[in-house]
Amino acid sequence: MSTVRVTPWSEEDFPAPPADLLAGMQGRRPNGELIGIDRVLLRSAPLATGWNGLLGRVRAEFVLDLELRELIMLRVAALNGADFEWGVHYPAYLDAGGTDEKSEALKQSEIAELFNEKEHALLTLTDQSTRQVRVDAAVVENLKDLFGEQQTVEAVATVAAYNMVSRFLVALAI
Repeated sequence: MSTVRVTPWSEEDFPAPPADLLAGMQGRRPNGELIGIDRVLLRSAPLATGWNGLLGRVRAEFVLDLELRELIMLRVAALNGADFEWGVHYPAYLDAGGTDEKSEALKQSEIAELFNEKEHALLTLTDQSTRQVRVDAAVVENLKDLFGEQQTVEAVATVAAYNMVSRFLVALAI
């Protein structure tokens, strides 16, 4: 029995979501199969539309390296106890070049020494933004030095977007 706090959308439900929305969501998933969060989002077509657009761009269009984005996503999932998010992004992190050792280290409260300078900077951003919302100016300046302004903005947006994701997942027990 599912513990999800709202009834996920199913193909038998009426009204059906707009066909282009459904196709867009399926297009972002392996084999076109909707996952739990998709089916809950489809309870609100406006939400699902915006969510699919934003998260699709974060996952596929940012210049910031995918492995680094997935690193951020896993850290957010670990900090917020979002098991579903972890389960989705763990294999994606490995596929993007991440390691089991680093993914396990992301579950620890402190940032391990095995991360390189760029990863450490991103994890510091992620920890500060997720735990306290406010990010020290020196952290942002360090990111700008390491990545430039575009990738710094994309890193901050990735942290913010996946905090939104984890909070949605945890609140609705997805």
